[in-house]
Amino acid sequence: MGNSALRAHVETAQKTGVFQLKDRGLTEFPAELQKLTSNLRTIDLSNNKIESLPPLLIGKFTLLKSLSLNSNKLTVVPDELCNLKKLEMLSLNNNHLRDLPATFGQLSALKTLSLSGNQLRALPPQLCSLRHLDVLDLSKNQIRSIPDLIGELQVIELNLNQNQISQISVKISSCPRLKVLRLEENCLELSMLPQSILSDSQICLLAVEGNLFEIKKLRELEGYDKVCTESVYSAPMKFTGVMFLEHP
Repeated sequence: MGNSALRAHVETAQKTGVFQLKDRGLTEFPAELQKLTSNLRTIDLSNNKIESLPPLLIGKFTLLKSLSLNSNKLTVVPDELCNLKKLEMLSLNNNHLRDLPATFGQLSALKTLSLSGNQLRALPPQLCSLRHLDVLDLSKNQIRSIPDLIGELQVIELNLNQNQISQISVKISSCPRLKVLRLEENCLELSMLPQSILSDSQICLLAVEGNLFEIKKLRELEGYDKVCTESVYSAPMKFTGVMFLEHP
């Protein structure tokens, strides 16, 4: 990409607070953004070839609310990114991340976190410190089990589709705000699905298609009488294996 084209994007971002440069084959985080650390509220560098984030620069965007780095080649998230105290949306789908910084819980304003298509093998415990996190997407990773700490997670929607999950702690029923739980295409036996999800949780949408049991077997579980199988959406959609649970 030519310097003049990049300069034009920087000038526009200086006025709008939004820097978007997708599908340009970038191999590095643009150093030119150094000029905009006190301006930018949104950065989108998705679909490039960026392998790392400059630690000394990334932590300086003090007003940043949205950061999208989907479909790059990131292997590490630097600790300095956790200095972004106003960040509300972070999207790192389709990278090569194996874990998150120990300081990740410092992203206190984070509401939406997308980590689909990475190489995570476990639920990062740091996520339980994010008290305002509403939506968490961990689909298409390599997670094998959901531990007891899941009960501390504050999210409203949790996407765990297309992992390798064979065990789930009963503590998942204790998640105080969890309404939507997606577990499609995992390795769950019916006996490993906590029955308390049906009877004692706040969950009102449960998606479990593509596991190691037939959906009709769910009818034998205690609490199934609270299941509404009809879509609450007006448009016709396919909801095979998706259950809406009615709670008092």
